[in-house]
Amino acid sequence: MSKQQNYLALWYHLIWATKHRLPFIQRAWKWELYGRMRDFCETKGYHLDFINGIEDHVHLLLSPKPQYAISDIVRDIKRDSYFWVKEKGFCGDEFGWQDGYGALTVSPSQVDAVRNYISHQEVHHRQISFEDELNKIRQIVHISHT
Repeated sequence: MSKQQNYLALWYHLIWATKHRLPFIQRAWKWELYGRMRDFCETKGYHLDFINGIEDHVHLLLSPKPQYAISDIVRDIKRDSYFWVKEKGFCGDEFGWQDGYGALTVSPSQVDAVRNYISHQEVHHRQISFEDELNKIRQIVHISHT
């Protein structure tokens, strides 16, 4: 009798913005926020490989186990980080995440390229706005709104 084995390489590039795309995420505490998000993912069993962003949005490179739905993962990370920011008092009562998110699958051969892209967000956004970035991504991968 043969033993069934599953081999999976599931990678996602997740993107979401702050509420109304306001510049809430400040340099003084953004890495602390990203550390919290990383720790949360670890406790939940999601593999957060890389995270970065700018004042109004975040990018995550994630490789979760197949039993987790991406919508649940995003909901969980947003919820935990929202309450963490509130608890820390970084933005008063103003902070929030937008309701939606972007989720793109990433070929294992492109993981390094996506990691590099995410790592250079500050430089990247000196040249292109978040809205223009999203429009470009939508065009490249033929995404419509859902």
